[in-house]
Amino acid sequence: MSQLTVGKDVLSYCTKCKLNLGHIIVAMKDVKHIAKVKCNTCGTLQAYKDPSISSKQNKTRTKKTLMTPSKIISVSELWMEKMSSTKKKSTPYAMDAHFVKGDIIDHTKFGPGIVEKVVDDKIEVIFRHEIKTLVHNK
Repeated sequence: MSQLTVGKDVLSYCTKCKLNLGHIIVAMKDVKHIAKVKCNTCGTLQAYKDPSISSKQNKTRTKKTLMTPSKIISVSELWMEKMSSTKKKSTPYAMDAHFVKGDIIDHTKFGPGIVEKVVDDKIEVIFRHEIKTLVHNK
């Protein structure tokens, strides 16, 4: 059995070339474990990556599918959808008022909006042309 030492050739996964290639051992962690290698192809100095482990990881990565949104909707369409699905009456916006999800508010600058999310003392409101975070319950 050949001993692993600095200067010997070893097969390693090159992170730059994205292939299992021949590398030269540059540094050792201990007698049995390689620390750093230099790629014979691109010359990159990198941590040793066992080619059997790296190829398994690459195969699992390629099998994953990217999640894509099934439908992209504009803020105006979202606002129309939310406003048409509620029967609540609108209340004027004030920082000291308390709001819950689904409330309809009338803002002096942004107009009518619907509360989409409540986080502590802030609310996320969908207005006709934009989504805003406002303070409430102060």
